[in-house]
Amino acid sequence: MNPCNFTHTTFILIGLPGLEAAQFWIAFPLLFMYVVALLGNCTVVFIVRTEHSLHAPMYLFLCMLAAIDLVLSTFTMPKILALFWFNSQEITFDMCLTQMFFIHALSATESTVLLAMAFDRYVAICHPLRHAAILTNTVTAQIGIVAVVRGSLFFFPLPLLLKRLHFCGSNILTHSYCVHQDMMKLAHADTMPNVIYGLTAILLVMGVDSVFILLSYVLIIKTVLSIASPEERHKAFSTCISHIGAVAIFYIPLISLCFVHRFGKRAPPYVHTLMANVYLLIPPVMNPIIYSVKTKQIRKAIHKVLLPKGSQI
Repeated sequence: MNPCNFTHTTFILIGLPGLEAAQFWIAFPLLFMYVVALLGNCTVVFIVRTEHSLHAPMYLFLCMLAAIDLVLSTFTMPKILALFWFNSQEITFDMCLTQMFFIHALSATESTVLLAMAFDRYVAICHPLRHAAILTNTVTAQIGIVAVVRGSLFFFPLPLLLKRLHFCGSNILTHSYCVHQDMMKLAHADTMPNVIYGLTAILLVMGVDSVFILLSYVLIIKTVLSIASPEERHKAFSTCISHIGAVAIFYIPLISLCFVHRFGKRAPPYVHTLMANVYLLIPPVMNPIIYSVKTKQIRKAIHKVLLPKGSQI
């Protein structure tokens, strides 16, 4: 490998290769989704904070999830919209590192919160008499702090690992935002430490979380099936529907994006970019909708706070 005596100070983000003429109009649905995400998650945070009856672990975890989605979408969508509308492709190296860190760290934090929500459902269904003693509001807050610290610690080394590399070849990224694997591929140096650490961090966070979420639901299903009354079985399992939806819309786009990167080399370039944008946008948009539709307590609280007295749901 030829010696590299300088490194780029900026990177170039791309929109939708092959669909440049349509990017301006595609940005409008993205803007609509961003506004829905902002309104929906702000509403969830406001409702949970102001409605005392929702100061319970399940809803406090939901509030954390909404806050994470707010920050994550705000760190990415304005730049994506500027790219699609104004062809604002340049992003400084340090800003790219910052965006990359927050994307990975917040995704890891969201994964941890989803695991905590699965644990909450497991205790509520399998050990209902101990639920209030195990998951107090103090413990719930501590879990939230651990989720943030865990996500930050696991992915803080990524910017440092990239900082040591030189980028003197192409500086054109293949996404509309900065992620570790995309930046790493442009490095003019040995990236094996980046590959090993990046894979290890993902496996130890998202991989471990997904295994324990699955285990929680195996135990939940086992307990629910042992309940004699069909009505009680339905009532118990219905409390998990919203969380199952949140897990699905987080992990399915993530797994799909990994498959596209691994096996979709012959797919048009815009497919990779679209999938990457879907991965970032779908959870913030869908989580508040799913919980508002499927959770009676959330609907009641929204009705109480936002709608006139005497209206019906």
